Parts: sequence; C-alpha cells; structure tokens
Amino acid sequence: MGDAVEELTAAAESLAAVRVRVADVGPDRLDAVTDAYRDLIGILDRHEEDATGYGEFQKYVRFQEAVAERFDSLPDDLPAREAFDAADDALRKRTLSGRDFDRARDALAPAAEHADLHEEWRAARERYREARRSTLRRKREVEERIADLERLQRLGAADPDAPVERLRDPIEAYDESVRAAFERFVAESNAREVLAFVETTAAYPLVGFERPPERLREFVANHPVGEEPISTLLSYADYSPSKLDHYVEAPRELKAAVATNRTYLARLDATPLTVGWPPPAARSLRWRTRELLPVVARFADEGTVARLRAVRELARLDDYARLRESAVARAELTAQERRRLETTDVAATLAEARAERDRLADALAEHPPLDELAPPA
Repeated sequence: MGDAVEELTAAAESLAAVRVRVADVGPDRLDAVTDAYRDLIGILDRHEEDATGYGEFQKYVRFQEAVAERFDSLPDDLPAREAFDAADDALRKRTLSGRDFDRARDALAPAAEHADLHEEWRAARERYREARRSTLRRKREVEERIADLERLQRLGAADPDAPVERLRDPIEAYDESVRAAFERFVAESNAREVLAFVETTAAYPLVGFERPPERLREFVANHPVGEEPISTLLSYADYSPSKLDHYVEAPRELKAAVATNRTYLARLDATPLTVGWPPPAARSLRWRTRELLPVVARFADEGTVARLRAVRELARLDDYARLRESAVARAELTAQERRRLETTDVAATLAEARAERDRLADALAEHPPLDELAPPA
C-alpha cells in the first residue's frame, strides 16, 4: 500500500489545479455547458441513422424538433455558445448525411473541452475523497496498533514476582461460593422465583443477566407449572404432547414458551455474578461490587456475601493497581507477545507509530472533507 499522506497530498494538489480552471468557467456554468453538450451528443447518436435515411421524413422531423428544442433552451451566455450555434448551422439542411452529423460533432469540440473539464473535476474530487478516506482508515489502523503496543509495553513492565495471590485467593473464593449458591438457588426455587430474581437485576446495569424472554416470563408467571423448578420445566419440554397432557394444564403453551427458550434456561448460571480473573481496575471493581452486594444478598448465604465484601475491600489496597497489572500480564500475555517483548524494541516501535499517527492527523487537518471546501470562485 502506498503512503496515504503522499497520496492525499497529491490528490489535493490535483484538485487545486483543476479547481482553478473550474473557477475560471464557474461551476454552475460548467454544469450547464456539460449538460447541454451531453444532451446534444445523445440526440445526434440516437437519431443519426433515422435522420439520414431515405423515406424517413417523420423521423427526420422528430430529430429536428428535438435539436431545435435543445438549442432554443440554451442561454445566450453559455460557455462555448458559438460552438452550439455552429453545430446548429451544420444541421439546418433539408436532407442530412453522416458528414453533416460529423461536422456538428466537430463544431461542438469547444463544448467537449468543457465536458472533459467537468469529468476531470469529478474525477479529481473522487480521488481526493478516496485519498482522504484511505488516510482516515490508515489513522485508525495506526491508532489500533498504538493501543496494542501501549498494552504490550504496560504488561511487559508489570512486576512478574508480585504476590497476585493476595487478589486471586479472595476473588476465587467468592466466585466459587456464588456459583454454588446460585446453583442451589436455581435447583431449590421454582422457575417463577428464579425468573423474577433475574428480572430484578435489570435495575443493576453492571450485573449482566440477560432478561428472560417475554413469552417465557409470561408463561411462568401465569401458569401453575411455573411453581416447578426449571429442571422440571426442561424435562416437560421433552415430553410428547400426549404425555405432557397428563402433567400440565397447558401443554401447547409450555412447548411454545419453554422448548423454544431451552438454550436460555440451560445457560442461566452465576457468571454475571462473578468477578473473574484477572480482575477489573479498582474503580470498576468498586462500582461492580456495590451493585453485586444487594443482588447476591437476595439468594446467597451470609458467607458468600461476606466473601463479596472482602473482594470489595481489595480495591482499597494501595498496591491494587500493581498487583492487578501483574495478574493481567500473567493471564493475557501470549507466548508470541512474550517473544515480541524479548526481541522487539517496543518503545521505539511505539514512538514510530505515534509519529505516523501525528503525521496522518496533520494531513487530515490540512485537507478537510470535500463538503467543507469552499466552492470554486
């Protein structure tokens, strides 16, 4: 791929050069003469065979009417107006030959030059537009590369010997405890209670439960079978309609509500309630545990809630950021990234990427979008 800045600069220079020539004519007048030229060339091309044939008087008349109508609509101050008049003169004959059409086209040569300029102007604008898009794309690519290098540099600087177990042990203890507590809650509670609990978490955006599908929620809320555990509902969904009729009052409704949402029910677990490893930044951990506490307290034992409080206190540690950075580095750095750290001067590569980003940004600032450029005048 070529240099985006060089291409944008070249496109801008070409656009500026064509812009001067367009300004000499005037963009509106250039549009008008180009439209007139293309219309007349189109009329000539469409009618030449008919208008030059013998015994085709009606077609000849239609051609002359079309030409006259277009010529009569031309303003007196149209650029290359003399060329149009000369073409009109070449066609004012009782009988026409192919040579007459050629003379008319030749007479329109000055207007053709304006049409060529119009096309050159269009192409220059399109080239500029695409060059600027390419520069924007390249800038985004470089910014992504910078983010990757900054992450690599940050993780590479993490303390490999930091005692991350000070974070990991309480977080793992809580995560295991809340998973077990939620599993018991789902097993021991009826489906109506479980889905109602999930519904309440909508008030806590940092607790990422997917809301129950409306059809499932309404069925469980309004039918007696909703008082059965979720495992029982899933078993019922596998029954044949005739067998299911012996167990529930609305077998068809159960099939429609439960069987179609089997995946949702089967995947309903405690993952949205866990902290995970490596842990989030301290600020995120504080906000997340603040929302988790009232949610977890709805179903979990005091031991689980106490473990969550202990996790919340981790964010207050003076060295939390250092411990977390080490944990992230150990968990996220791939073998390939470790080799990059060993074999690449990340700081130098990052400096080069930032310099390229700045160069791209300067070029974009110097060459604004087309719609922000003043029209030729």
